[in-house]
Amino acid sequence: MAYPELVLVSGATGYVGGRLVPRLIESGYRVRVLVRDPARLQGRPWRSQVEASQGDVLKPDSLEVAMQGVDAAYYLVHSMSGHQDFHERDLVAARNFGAAAKAAGVKRIIYLGGLGDPDADLSQHLRSRQATGRALGESGVPVTEFRSAIVVGSGSVSFEMIRNLTERLPAMICPRWVYTRVQPIAIRNVLDYMVAALATPASAGRVVEIGGADVLTYGEMMTQYAEVRGLRRWLIAVPVLTPRLSSYWVHWMTPVPAEIARPLIDGLRNEVVVRDDTASQIFPDIQPMDYRTAVARALAKLDAGEVETAWSDALSSSRGDRPSVVLKSQEGMIIEQRQREVAAPADRVFGVCTSLGGERGWLYWNWAWQVRGWVDRLFGGVGLRRGRRHPSELRVGEAVDFWRVEAVEPDRLLRLRAEMKVPGRAWLQFEVKPLEDGRSALKQTAFFAPKGLAGLAYWYILYPVHGYIFSGMIRRTAERAERASANEAEKISTTLPRVY
Repeated sequence: MAYPELVLVSGATGYVGGRLVPRLIESGYRVRVLVRDPARLQGRPWRSQVEASQGDVLKPDSLEVAMQGVDAAYYLVHSMSGHQDFHERDLVAARNFGAAAKAAGVKRIIYLGGLGDPDADLSQHLRSRQATGRALGESGVPVTEFRSAIVVGSGSVSFEMIRNLTERLPAMICPRWVYTRVQPIAIRNVLDYMVAALATPASAGRVVEIGGADVLTYGEMMTQYAEVRGLRRWLIAVPVLTPRLSSYWVHWMTPVPAEIARPLIDGLRNEVVVRDDTASQIFPDIQPMDYRTAVARALAKLDAGEVETAWSDALSSSRGDRPSVVLKSQEGMIIEQRQREVAAPADRVFGVCTSLGGERGWLYWNWAWQVRGWVDRLFGGVGLRRGRRHPSELRVGEAVDFWRVEAVEPDRLLRLRAEMKVPGRAWLQFEVKPLEDGRSALKQTAFFAPKGLAGLAYWYILYPVHGYIFSGMIRRTAERAERASANEAEKISTTLPRVY
């Protein structure tokens, strides 16, 4: 294709959208993304390869510019909420999107909805997913509506719920929905279908049910996941456990909050399997993988530390706030993030970050860091004895106390990998972004991938101490950078010639 089509992707900061964009680019399409906050695209490896248009599907006037010149548009927006009005909001948003696409002459809309027999007593969540597809089609633009069940991939909200329950509970209390049949599909295959649809005219105006090679119960998904992980798990059936009670159970045992878990669990009572072979007829070259292979691929990405996208990305955006401290879980990792504006340029802030450790210490509660080093040595770890090669310069691969430098991007990013003894794997990352007027935004993130119940216990027992130390460290980092910047400015002013 000499002149690739212009494709619009809404929901590009979400789980599926964030993975679809690079696939479209690799296939040769020009891509424009529709986002409410373009700043949230920073750090995406494909950011420089796409056009970004700011808009909100709930604000029709903001969609006109985004749709100009677009040949096909992906609609990947859906409320991740248990609020009573989420269904109406989804319908309004879909109609706005469809009307804007029609007015701009868009030839096709591609949408990812949910499996389920429309004649059955579907949950409100599943019924809303299918109603959204119909609302998109009301505009008259041909819609390719893919319908899938659980998407298997680290970061998918449904799969993360299943995965975390299996990882954390040797014996699981099983309500009736655990024995409902489902046809999970790998995220890779979902993307295969969604990209192929652009070059498959026969899919226009069709509902295409897609699924993996296996039809399983949710209980079988858990036990097969455990087998892939080398874990032994037991399922204990209980006669009554309502969706509300199940959602609270999921809330405490997984990263998925109750308000998100409740509509999902309510939908688990519905059998979601492919009922026709339209997908195999229209897309004969796509061979869906089996569940075990999909799980193994998802775990391989986690083990490699390839955190690409997660359901929590879209959730944090939908809430529209930016708290100074964020604690969440994605891709099997617990993530504790802090951010702060600093009255100093980016290079000065980054210089303080790259000077941490060694003889200079860690700026806050340095005695606690030393105690941690002694404990590490006691259990056969490296401790703090290694120090650092240079007081302010860092290279990838060298040691900083009980950390190893994993990534350095000058004046932008520093990532350290923990080599102390911990029941899991841990990283500490600093990101610096220049702002206006010589100021900077500093983001400090601690990543922890716990290993079993011991890892979870380690994190939550020490969380109050870690929270206190990390809060103090980002504050002291900012203060040191501001002080150094002020001293430099004062020094320059005193060396300037006076005019009389």
